[in-house]
Amino acid sequence: MQPSARPDALPHTRTRLVHWVATSAALAAVLGVSALVQPPDALAGPAGTTPGEGPDAAQARYPVDCGPRKQPAVAVLDSASADFDADGRAETVALVRCDTPTGTPPSGIFVLTHPAEPGVPPPVVETLLSPEQGMSAQEFTVGEHGDRKIAATLLGYSSPDVPRCCPDQQRKVSWEWRDGRFVLVPEPVAQSV
Repeated sequence: MQPSARPDALPHTRTRLVHWVATSAALAAVLGVSALVQPPDALAGPAGTTPGEGPDAAQARYPVDCGPRKQPAVAVLDSASADFDADGRAETVALVRCDTPTGTPPSGIFVLTHPAEPGVPPPVVETLLSPEQGMSAQEFTVGEHGDRKIAATLLGYSSPDVPRCCPDQQRKVSWEWRDGRFVLVPEPVAQSV
């Protein structure tokens, strides 16, 4: 019994430049047609959203413990949207805290994305500042000038003896979107207030 011919010896198994050119042209044609033939709402995201519109911060459920009573509830102090991951749909960043008429409850900063199904609250996908850290935030900005950055001034306390009404430390920080995640970038320490 003779061994079969080597595969590279058969004429139909040898690739030539003409084969690669034909394959590239066919692939380019398929990609070109698929880019042109899309539904009109292909970039619109979930039903009822547009590319520049982030999820509604008031509809989210935040991981914030405001105590056993129904009141105080979580209050959204500020929110803004930007497309951090460049997927064509904006995320929303929300600054929240417990809504109470007394004291200075700590703040939380959360990133929301669009829900997978209509009528479902937008999920929290990132916690940038947890209320458990005991800090308040002010001067909150999101994606100014088209950058992928969230900035805030964090207010805190040097010791448990400092009254909760009067934070005595502050630091400007930002979270920058790099390599698929948010990276905390603290600015130089400011003088105590």
